[in-house]
Amino acid sequence: MGAYTFSVPDDLTTTDALHHHRLQGPNGVSVMAVEGMVQLPGHNTPLRILVAMDAQRIDASVDFFRTILITSLLVLGAGLVSAASLQVWIGLRPLNDLRARLNRVRDGEAKRLDGQFPAEVAPLVNDLNILLLHQAEVVQRGRVLAGNLAHGLRTPLAVVANETIALERLGQAEKAETIQAQVVRMERMIDYHTARARAAAARDVPGIRCDVTSSVESLRRVFMRLHQGRGLVLSTEIPPGTAFRGDRQDLEEMLGNLVDNAGKWAERNIMIRCGQPSPGWLEVTIDDDGPGLAADLRGEAFARGARLDDTVPGSGLGLAIVKDLAEMYGGTASLGDSPLGGLRAILRLPAIA
Repeated sequence: MGAYTFSVPDDLTTTDALHHHRLQGPNGVSVMAVEGMVQLPGHNTPLRILVAMDAQRIDASVDFFRTILITSLLVLGAGLVSAASLQVWIGLRPLNDLRARLNRVRDGEAKRLDGQFPAEVAPLVNDLNILLLHQAEVVQRGRVLAGNLAHGLRTPLAVVANETIALERLGQAEKAETIQAQVVRMERMIDYHTARARAAAARDVPGIRCDVTSSVESLRRVFMRLHQGRGLVLSTEIPPGTAFRGDRQDLEEMLGNLVDNAGKWAERNIMIRCGQPSPGWLEVTIDDDGPGLAADLRGEAFARGARLDDTVPGSGLGLAIVKDLAEMYGGTASLGDSPLGGLRAILRLPAIA
């Protein structure tokens, strides 16, 4: 290869400086050049030396290095993210376990938080268990007090009721009947307010639950014994595992009043069905084949003390109790047309999924 002269800017002034240039080399090839001034011994004039190399080879080396660098940084970043995620997962695993156990308590599958927890979480678990125990004791005391109060009121009422017998013997049957009617009404009021107090104490208790199937089956057996002379048939369709997020007594109080009301009017058939129309809710329907109830009277039926037919025994508090208890649990109670031809009672209550 022959000699080639580069056209280099005259910008060197000292022997300590190095300049870099991208120049045009032989055959139009782009080259990368480095030039500097060198002072040789015995020479007064410094030499200007230029070293050049094909720029394409340098660019290829730079690109290769850049690729390795970016790949290494990506691998390092992915490794750091994975390590951080693993560390967070390991660190939060006790909290995830705690959340799962809290869900079991909430769903009524456990009464307290059991298991081994790290020292950082153990004090919180102990405090939660103490709180759960305290709340259960408060609810139990409230129920006992309400029961004692109801018992204390019923005892003098029983005495008053017995006195009506003496009045009848003295020929004061009208007064005896009036007093007896008021005694019955007071007993129903006691049941009404006792049920409200019990529901108010129980509705926010974590883990409270009731199996709907067992409650309905128990109610069906009692109903069939009470009405065996009338030939009524009470059928049920309850999916297995359906659970009410509430107290068993409250559920049976509501269903008992609705079934009792249906039994007063049914000709022969009563049907109890249960389903879950939406997550977290269950819907119980009680259908009968009686005469039904006009649409404009259905809202009035839930009023406290309302009696739409005086020929049927009752105090008018049964449906009011159902409505109040359902609303205390955040649910609803309503009436509609039954496919059996009579009245349908619809009870919407919180469920355990």
